[in-house]
Amino acid sequence: MDYVWYASYGSNLFEDRFHCYISGGTPEGSTFEEIGCTNTTLPLKAATISIPFELYFSKFSKRWQGGVAFIDTERNPAARTYGKMYLITSEQFQEIVQQENGHHDMKIDLALAKEVHTYSFNQSWYGNILYLGERDGYPIFTFTANEEMRKQEITTPSIPYLRNLYRGLSHLQLNREDIIHYLSSKRGVKETYSIEDLYKHFPEI
Repeated sequence: MDYVWYASYGSNLFEDRFHCYISGGTPEGSTFEEIGCTNTTLPLKAATISIPFELYFSKFSKRWQGGVAFIDTERNPAARTYGKMYLITSEQFQEIVQQENGHHDMKIDLALAKEVHTYSFNQSWYGNILYLGERDGYPIFTFTANEEMRKQEITTPSIPYLRNLYRGLSHLQLNREDIIHYLSSKRGVKETYSIEDLYKHFPEI
């Protein structure tokens, strides 16, 4: 069985939310029930990662009633996007991408994605696979929009969506102040929410 690392940077940072993509169910704060994977085995392990692509928020998700997280397709050595990786089967990864995009007949060539590093396979929201290297002998993949951040319309994420990111980030050994300043600096958040707003909505860890 082939395994890959799925590197998350959005709401899937919160492990309970991510498990809904594996086992099925409705994550807290969402209005959509995920169908889960054919193989409902939970990840073999998890690890942290720093992703050198800038985080931003775009589109409007009915699941979350607001913008959702993407990363730029242009590498930026100065960017530090916090991520959490899950070691799952390649089949599970493909089914998670299908669920994220709402298309359950997508076919993804991970060998090609690894070769070209940026693999645009579909015109859906998360139709671009990024290869981020390897860890422990397994390839690391994530997914994002097809075009770079400067071409995207920036939108505001909802507080329930940000709360999932906050919970996920709190398990990466970040304190409340670090998380709030991290989120408040991102496009889509900084235009709408003040630091005081975020402190009000996100309690002490």
